[in-house]
Amino acid sequence: MASIPIWQRLLAVLAYLLPWSDGVPFGRYLFPLFPPLQWLTLPALPVLMLQQMVPFGGFLLFLVLYLAVVRNQKVPYYLRFHVLQAILIDIVLVVVSLAFSVLLAPLGAGFAVRTLSNTVFLAVLLLVAFAVVECLRGRQAEIPSLSEAVRMQLY
Repeated sequence: MASIPIWQRLLAVLAYLLPWSDGVPFGRYLFPLFPPLQWLTLPALPVLMLQQMVPFGGFLLFLVLYLAVVRNQKVPYYLRFHVLQAILIDIVLVVVSLAFSVLLAPLGAGFAVRTLSNTVFLAVLLLVAFAVVECLRGRQAEIPSLSEAVRMQLY
């Protein structure tokens, strides 16, 4: 396998800002306990601002990434793979966020809700960190089931 150019690696890393920006709100109960964790939210700020300032900003970003990158055969496969994988992680996070707001909102901020929220945040942190490290190494981040779904979509 040929070496992946550094510009492709860096652009692939940027794709993972989308799921990270949707994972940050789950850390709201951890940030007061561990203030240094707030520094990890800095990379997600541009995406968070876009989602808040532009109506349907998150959906528009999803459409642009999907149509301009994933479905564009001129874009290298490595980039398309990582962008689609980041989009699928983001879709899972949006569904989890919706489940939290519908099913767990009546419970308030009890111990179980805080624990679930912290668990989701830490899982997203580890998943995004793993994907970013793999991108920087020039490899495809192998996430069980998700990577297989990405490959099925791209071929």
